[in-house]
Amino acid sequence: MTSAPTQTWNPADYHKHARFVSDLGMPVVELLAPKAGERILDLGCGDGALTLKLAQMGCTVKAVDASPHMVAAAQKLGLDAEVADGHALAFEAAFDAVFSNAALHWMQQPEAVIAGVWRALRPGGRFVAEMGGHGNVASIVQALEAALQARGLPAHNPWFFPTPEQYRALLEAQGFAVQHMQLLPRPTPLPGDVGAWIETLAQPFLADVPQAERPQLLAEVVNALRPVLCDAHGNWHADYVRLRFAATKPPTA
Repeated sequence: MTSAPTQTWNPADYHKHARFVSDLGMPVVELLAPKAGERILDLGCGDGALTLKLAQMGCTVKAVDASPHMVAAAQKLGLDAEVADGHALAFEAAFDAVFSNAALHWMQQPEAVIAGVWRALRPGGRFVAEMGGHGNVASIVQALEAALQARGLPAHNPWFFPTPEQYRALLEAQGFAVQHMQLLPRPTPLPGDVGAWIETLAQPFLADVPQAERPQLLAEVVNALRPVLCDAHGNWHADYVRLRFAATKPPTA
């Protein structure tokens, strides 16, 4: 069996084209309401921008990410970061909270992720996160799929964008008590056009496109999306929809 195309992360490209991901992450930090002295796991830490904020609030933070390049960037900030697969977390009753921003939708086996978070939490611990939700970047996905279909190529969609009902059911099946579950449409300004966003954040879709043909495909997708995602002044946005939630592992678990 061949493995699915993977996303690779370049911290410099991420900073240039996707800095808004962590910049817009403070509401989920506020939902977490971290307290000084708490031990927190940042699941899918990226380059560590939000991890650093948690550490500055007095928390002891362990950061994990599947990308060695992103982990190296987090370590350069002085953070305790290591490479780990979110589907196979190895922690046992080690944290007061598990925090995640813009990472869970990259993990397509949510039951395994939630089970690992459950194990990692102490009784009474909380799981607070924001991820792509149902309808996230729907117009971008549609345009990519159309361009690929016209070439007879498959669309490797790397994302899991659940409905609130879907994710609540997954959490409750594990035993979590859900306190907060909200789907938030959040049109998000982009620093450039949507083509740069695709090259930075949607690489698996391009996996079967020959390198020489990618500029043409991206130009087609950008042109198709211009009436939808670009205003009269040339400012682009992505049609983001976020799923934000807070859940607790019962004190007796």
